[in-house]
Amino acid sequence: MRQAEITRNTLETQVTVRLNLDGTGQRQFDTGVPFLEHMLEQVARHGLIDLDIAARGDLHIDAHHTVEDIGITLGQALSRALGDKQGIRRYGHAYVPLDEALSRVVIDLSGRPELVFNVSFTRSTVGVFDVDLVREFFQGLSNHAAITLHIDNLRGENTHHQAETVFKAFGRALRMAVEADPRAAGSVPSTKGAL
Repeated sequence: MRQAEITRNTLETQVTVRLNLDGTGQRQFDTGVPFLEHMLEQVARHGLIDLDIAARGDLHIDAHHTVEDIGITLGQALSRALGDKQGIRRYGHAYVPLDEALSRVVIDLSGRPELVFNVSFTRSTVGVFDVDLVREFFQGLSNHAAITLHIDNLRGENTHHQAETVFKAFGRALRMAVEADPRAAGSVPSTKGAL
């Protein structure tokens, strides 16, 4: 089973992530950041990844450290669950619409961290959630999972819809990338022989 559990403790946050890449989309969140939990629910459901995340952070300041550290810890758990990456598809992509919004996410489980983030949110917040933190979340995830991640919001007027299409597309693209490729069983999808 491709599962992992990671705990990250700092002076600012305490985060535990449990994930199962071969799950059914079961999820449980206790982070103190409701909008992020709604977005993570999209990742679990559309990625068919079981995801359990508990976090305590310095929310009396703002949500920045909590959101970033959840991204970091999720990236570490993803890296551990993937192991040596034998037999996976490696690449994944998805376009996801939600009413007027449309986003595209492309993933390469390359072993090289890179985030290209082209999202121009139409507002700075959704409720009390600062949408700048969406990029911080994905930067932490990309860096610590060591993946190349291209995120583009192609259109959208409603900020909630823009963010939700990004997270849904990420879940779908991740599902494709981590999927077992029966034609590549036992091999690593790289001419280098390692990812």
